[in-house]
Amino acid sequence: MNTKKFSVTGMTCAACSAHVEKAVAEIPGVKNVSVSLLTNSMGVEFASPATAERICEAVDKAGYGAAPEDTGGADQSADAAAKKRAAGREALEDHETPRLLRRLIASVVLLVPLMYVSMGHLMWHWPLPAAFGGNPAAIGLYELLLTIVIMIINQRFFTGGFKSLIHGAPNMDTLVALGSGASFAYSTAVLFLMTGAVLSGGTHAAHAYLHDLYFESAAMILTLITVGKTLEAYSKGKTTNAIRSLMDLAPETAHVIREGMELTIPADQVRIGDTFIVRPGEKIPVDGRVTSGTSAVNESALTGESLPVDKAPGSDVSAATLNQNGFLTCTAAKVGSDTTLSQIITMVENAAATKAPAAKLADKVSGIFVPVVIALAVITGVVWMIAGREFGFALARAVSVLVISCPCALGLATPVAIMVGNGLGAKHGILFKTAAALESAGKTDIVVLDKTGTVTEGRPQVTDVIPAESVTEKELLALAGALEEKSEHPLARAVMEKIHETDTAYRPAEGFTALPGYGVTGTVAASMVDNGLPADTEAAAAFGGNAAFIEEKGLLTPEMKQQGIKLAGEGKTPLYFAAGGKLLGIIAVADAVKKDSATAVRSLHELGMQVVMLTGDNRRTAEAVAAQVGITRVVSDVLPGGKDAVIAQLASFGKVMMVGDGINDAPALTRADTGVAVGAGTDVALDAADVVLMKSTLTDVSAAVKLSRQVLTNIRENLFWAFFYNVIGIPVAAGVLIPAFGIVLNPMLGAAAMSLSSFCVVTNALRLNLFNIYRRGRNSKKKTVLLPDNLSGFQNISNNHMEESGMKKTISIDGMMCDHCRMHVEKALAAVDGVSKVEVSLADKKADVMLGKDVTDKALMDAVTEAGYTPVSVKES
Repeated sequence: MNTKKFSVTGMTCAACSAHVEKAVAEIPGVKNVSVSLLTNSMGVEFASPATAERICEAVDKAGYGAAPEDTGGADQSADAAAKKRAAGREALEDHETPRLLRRLIASVVLLVPLMYVSMGHLMWHWPLPAAFGGNPAAIGLYELLLTIVIMIINQRFFTGGFKSLIHGAPNMDTLVALGSGASFAYSTAVLFLMTGAVLSGGTHAAHAYLHDLYFESAAMILTLITVGKTLEAYSKGKTTNAIRSLMDLAPETAHVIREGMELTIPADQVRIGDTFIVRPGEKIPVDGRVTSGTSAVNESALTGESLPVDKAPGSDVSAATLNQNGFLTCTAAKVGSDTTLSQIITMVENAAATKAPAAKLADKVSGIFVPVVIALAVITGVVWMIAGREFGFALARAVSVLVISCPCALGLATPVAIMVGNGLGAKHGILFKTAAALESAGKTDIVVLDKTGTVTEGRPQVTDVIPAESVTEKELLALAGALEEKSEHPLARAVMEKIHETDTAYRPAEGFTALPGYGVTGTVAASMVDNGLPADTEAAAAFGGNAAFIEEKGLLTPEMKQQGIKLAGEGKTPLYFAAGGKLLGIIAVADAVKKDSATAVRSLHELGMQVVMLTGDNRRTAEAVAAQVGITRVVSDVLPGGKDAVIAQLASFGKVMMVGDGINDAPALTRADTGVAVGAGTDVALDAADVVLMKSTLTDVSAAVKLSRQVLTNIRENLFWAFFYNVIGIPVAAGVLIPAFGIVLNPMLGAAAMSLSSFCVVTNALRLNLFNIYRRGRNSKKKTVLLPDNLSGFQNISNNHMEESGMKKTISIDGMMCDHCRMHVEKALAAVDGVSKVEVSLADKKADVMLGKDVTDKALMDAVTEAGYTPVSVKES
């Protein structure tokens, strides 16, 4: 199955896009087609026998033009990538508004003298040049000539309109051409009658014919529609500002080192592996990795995060971000269309090219709208003639029906709101992959949050440093540093981070030994202990580890044991440190909750959504974390592949949004109505997610929901206006109010109304740019769905869902001493090809693995070893 994007030319209204869509959909092999009037593009999903050539031929036969867009790829040359970006930038430029403005100015210049004679003289008796005095035929001929010139200036309405009519797909241009053309043809016939009357000597009768001329209506209709088209084009041009501003972020040049020399070259010519330098104040040209230097880089252009991010050797950097204060040397890793910036632009463009479900009704109406309007106009004229009115009056009513009808407002109601909303999201690092994703996010009832990396930071951090009596915090940290410096355990790394943060001095322990499952031992200088040791004592035995290890050494005091139990109850892992026969204190480590998690959860509740935390952690740890952030419903102890089963169960209560890291949670993200990947950073092409959040900020979840709801509100407003305008305007134009109230709608007023309808829709969509997605408030709150208070049964559902008839193996493992160890082992084994289920027991020091196909014992043991632990044995069970 191929998915390809095409550029489409010749479309002017929703009826055009509907006809193109229908023509392509009829090709055998085409599975899905989406045409965007706003971006003049088309996305097609197809397989054999359909081809890109056949698709273009179908569009050509329908009366339009189509050409496949070059999507490039990883192997795309720098020049090709540059040309593609230039073409993309050129396509987004507003070329239509200047062209329409020139047409409008020329039309107005000619319309003013035409209206002066046709309306000013006849209605208000304004003076005329002597050449026209007493010569009605001269007046009629004058109006005819000016109208012809105006029609030539606006010939696009006629060429496009009648071409569409010939192809059996009448559009808005057809309505304008028929309305203006009918007025012109009728007026020309009247002019012939007028000249006949003049030749017969009936000057008085000829003057009477002046009131039956509709040349000014024909010209005014074209001019007013051009006014509307100009305003519409200008407003539509504004909707792509977000994409254009993203494209403008890319720097023009890069400083690369080749053959030992610094060269300044176009950024498009940087190749993978090139060494480039970035000075303070310069933008980074491509994605890469820092090899030397330190700096703070402002990444707000990509993520929306205003605070700069510190960069050091080994840090990743992204194109278009601003180097603030340091000199960086980097190696290019991604160039051309593979950079983060290019992927973001592609994602925003693709979302604009797709259609939201809300557009389906408008599309169906647009497909039949113009033929129905033409039929109504004919019926209107016939009915008035049957009613005894003269032909000129009946024609005026029919023309009014034609020119007041506006399918464009229907066609633009949804895509302009989607485009503006998507651009606003991109400015804040919130990327919606499709229009459907932007719509579905706002309909969410239940938000399911993965714990690790979503609610929490995703890595162990020191949360508490509790020294024993008469011991200082610095002394406790110095001992911990001495023991943990050589340890590779994740908890040890967290302790060392804390020591470096506090700039604590320490001397590495001698005779370091790691005791898997217990802790570490070593010998430290007696001066570090100050415990009343004999004066000639030079070294003291030191220990660090869990409560069982320290208790075995006889050093665990009741007070510290109780303190450790309290910390464990809060979901933290207490590490005890002792030396010289005395317990110096406890350092607690935990996967710390993100600073904004509680605020984010509160915001989601305010929006009327239920929040559920889903995790593979044990219930005690999960509930401790949930309590910190205000989540009352927790599903814990879920096996790696069982999260999607929980999502399926929750879906029976309402629309579900799953929020995870986009990698380990892929099945659950796919299963949910809306999958959200948090903290994507530079990896914006996460296949499983519908929405990608560039930052690790959980508040962006509620911001995405608020934005979606505001876009949905805007779409409803637009659709209401589009339908209401046509439902009210067409009957009034047909003259339904004439019998009761004597209200007659002049065709020129109908054209004015039509010209403003699309402009109003697009302008309303542009109001979205003023929306503050982070503003707190309950204005968009929806009715909250009811969920069971206790979701513990969902754990069993998910685990049962994972049961398979395949082989089961049990691996005995040494070295696990905390929940972080258990999670590392679980993740490592789950990544082995053929493993369908993993359950790790910290207490039993084992892992039960369910296999979907044959997996060797060596593969399983290697996975445990690579995770940093010791596999003892593997048994079939």
